[in-house]
Amino acid sequence: MAGREAAGQEITGREITDGPRPKHAQLRDILRRTAEQELPPGSPIPSERDLAQRYGVSRITVRAAVGQLVSEGLLTRAKGRGTFTARRRVDVQLHLESFTDDMRRRGLVPATGVVSCAREVPPPAVAGALDLGPREPAFRLVRLRRADGVPLAVERGWYNPRVVPDLDRHDLTTSLYALIADAYGVQLDHAGQTVWAEAADPATAKLLDVRAGAPLLVFRRVSSAQGRPVEDMTSWYRGDLYQVTMQLDRTDPGSGPHHSATRR
Repeated sequence: MAGREAAGQEITGREITDGPRPKHAQLRDILRRTAEQELPPGSPIPSERDLAQRYGVSRITVRAAVGQLVSEGLLTRAKGRGTFTARRRVDVQLHLESFTDDMRRRGLVPATGVVSCAREVPPPAVAGALDLGPREPAFRLVRLRRADGVPLAVERGWYNPRVVPDLDRHDLTTSLYALIADAYGVQLDHAGQTVWAEAADPATAKLLDVRAGAPLLVFRRVSSAQGRPVEDMTSWYRGDLYQVTMQLDRTDPGSGPHHSATRR
């Protein structure tokens, strides 16, 4: 690092003392309080050498304290640049709301980039989900979603051409669900969604500006309108910036309403 980033932010707090509590645990608490209460997200912290000098501990002690906070998600390392306070996660509750509207409601600026859009023959599982015939092409759309300029999600979706013909002729950088409603008179009213964790492959990692193997949350969603399938979308979200909140009760899952997906 160089310049301001090399020095990092000044960290104040109680001194580290000899005693029964390990020094790395004392330093970890100082850094945790600083990351949570004093520094804004994305702020650099001092280097290992500076922290070691400031608190009179070894660099091994600093490395242990910082490493634990990185694993907890409070700090993040950027290769060749240093260590920073992590950006706060976007907390999303599962319901039907566009990504664009959701980000704006949170005071974030949404943006969408179209990576590709073309008519292709989908794999059998997608063709079955969209109720398409053998070898019948569909629209395959890949988009990158950003919040305040930061890459948040990669979406790779398939769309039923019987419902949304000429989809590729539209502006696909806006809310797709609003476009489908306005241009085709189709209001998506139901979605089934499956969520799992996955390590970022090199192509997805490059789009999201994370290292290959970084943790991602993956959502596969099949959306329909009045029982007619329209969309089979898989989205990869950065695990360091995104989390999901759900309300749970003890009702029989077969008897009550299902959670539907956050729409993009």
